[in-house]
Amino acid sequence: MKAVVDTAVDGVILIDARGTVLKFNPACEKLFGFSAAEVVGQNVKMLMPAPFRGEHDSYLTNYHRTGVAKIIGIGREVVGQRKDGTTFPMDLSVGEAKEDGESIFVGIIHDLTERKRSGQAIREAAQRLKAVVDTAVDGVILIDARGKVMMFNPACEALFGYGAAEVIGRNVKMLMPARFRGEHDRYLSNYLTTRVPKIIGIGREVSGRRKDGTTFPMDLSVGEAMQDDGPVFVGIIHDLTERKRTSEQLFQAQKMETVGQLSGGIAHDFNNLLTVIIGNAESLSDVLKARPDLRKLAEAIIAAGERGAELTQRLLAFSRRQTLKPSQIDCNQLVDKMGRLLRRTLREDIDIATTLESELKSAFADPAQLESAVLNLALNAQDAMPSGGRITVSTANASLDEQYRSTHPEVPTGDYIMVAVTDDGDGMPPEVLARAFEPFFTTKEVGKGSGLGLSMVYGFVKQSNGHVAIYSEVGLGTTVRIYLPVARGDDSHEAALTAAEETLAPGGGETVLVAEDDAFVRDHAVSIIKGLGYQVIASVDGDDAMRCLASGAAVDLLFTDVVMPGSINGIDLVERAQQLRPGLKVLLTSGYALDNLRARRQLPSGITVLHKPYRKVELARRIRDTLDTVVETSD
Repeated sequence: MKAVVDTAVDGVILIDARGTVLKFNPACEKLFGFSAAEVVGQNVKMLMPAPFRGEHDSYLTNYHRTGVAKIIGIGREVVGQRKDGTTFPMDLSVGEAKEDGESIFVGIIHDLTERKRSGQAIREAAQRLKAVVDTAVDGVILIDARGKVMMFNPACEALFGYGAAEVIGRNVKMLMPARFRGEHDRYLSNYLTTRVPKIIGIGREVSGRRKDGTTFPMDLSVGEAMQDDGPVFVGIIHDLTERKRTSEQLFQAQKMETVGQLSGGIAHDFNNLLTVIIGNAESLSDVLKARPDLRKLAEAIIAAGERGAELTQRLLAFSRRQTLKPSQIDCNQLVDKMGRLLRRTLREDIDIATTLESELKSAFADPAQLESAVLNLALNAQDAMPSGGRITVSTANASLDEQYRSTHPEVPTGDYIMVAVTDDGDGMPPEVLARAFEPFFTTKEVGKGSGLGLSMVYGFVKQSNGHVAIYSEVGLGTTVRIYLPVARGDDSHEAALTAAEETLAPGGGETVLVAEDDAFVRDHAVSIIKGLGYQVIASVDGDDAMRCLASGAAVDLLFTDVVMPGSINGIDLVERAQQLRPGLKVLLTSGYALDNLRARRQLPSGITVLHKPYRKVELARRIRDTLDTVVETSD
């Protein structure tokens, strides 16, 4: 027994009924800091903090009076005091024995210091973890191996619409759309059989179900932990709704940009063909003056070509390559004038109203294109109100900030002038709204619409460095808001040339260098220019034209396309030609708009532009006007 007591890890102490220490083993010496010689024969109160000594005396007094040892038992937590005066928690188990008819008490003492320290550390860690979980932006959910929810943080409450009390203790399936619940049951059944948690991992996209029955996309990351009663799963839930919305809007913007580039390319090539078609039809018309029946056919070709040109202009509008004439616009004045036009244009059962901001700033855009956009929107609104209704055209100063840009990443922040057209018609369902700006998309009957009205509005606004947005609800109506840039004090615009006169301007024998890569268009232009009385040199691209100029050939006018293959495009050709021959007259032609080049100062000043497809009289007038223009040169 002595060997057992002396080698015990826990302290062993014997005291008699008067509290005198009879035995103090080595573990007690280490625990209290006293040697056995210092303690044996002394009252055990020396090992207690002062506040507990009176309680000890009361216990012994009661024991001598009643003979009942109330302290007997296992695992009572008390406080001990070391020789240096420090205290520590300890677990005390006491047993009673008899010796010579008197009671002695055996105490087993286990130091709780480390356990207490560990417990405190665990409690503090739990508090920190709880603070993190409770304040986390993402949802945190804890479930057991049977799918029962054990924890549901505030972010989950906000995300799903349930309070924690409504969810904890219930199966997590309540948070899933019905079509996924069977899959969840199969997963748990498989896990309980195989213990293989297949769902563990980071970033799995799933669907959640809110209390109101709506669903939403979420990113779910799941980890596994073990507890005494089995595994638990921790899920981190991130709402993907905004990310999805932003991604879809960015994709839509990129899609519209891609379609715009395709449309612009098609329109450019089509303009080249129309130039040849209209030009040759005009030549036929001139030749067939004596044959009215055949001349009528040639004029029909011209009319069809011009209608085709209108179509290409719409495509160029969508692709942001049309020619604009921006200037400062008083949108209130424009809308007021448009109100009178709309009342004459729309059906009588359509009521027109205007709401104008009194201190409206000036916008910077093409006023004719803005009028066309408002008219297009009003006609669309009329179609959405077959039984009549109200169209409201309004203006306002607007500011699109970073918060707006977070959901419309393609829109520059800043101040804008807003022009809105609102109707109380049928409205558009989401699937139609998503495609409203796409060219050739229409919900109208065949023959009732081209599907280019809204796409033209879109292209005009984007080319004007603005933004356009549609808001629509089925049965409530639609609002289209156009945001145009605010005019600066130095905004100006070079006026476009007026339409050509109907009489041909004859040539004077000058030499024109034609640079055009499209053989059909080149031959057509050369034929017309020669017929006007000019000498013509034809070149197939910019490099060929530069070789001609470098050879010393006499050239009075360079007539060049803008878009050409090879190392020298039309703009480069103009710059190099004028460096080689200062004062050389230049006439550009293109199906694309050149306003952006002017804005970036990439288009040489004083250059005249003839837009494809052009009529014979237009080409004649532009060549003559350009040759007659006096150009100042410096030595």
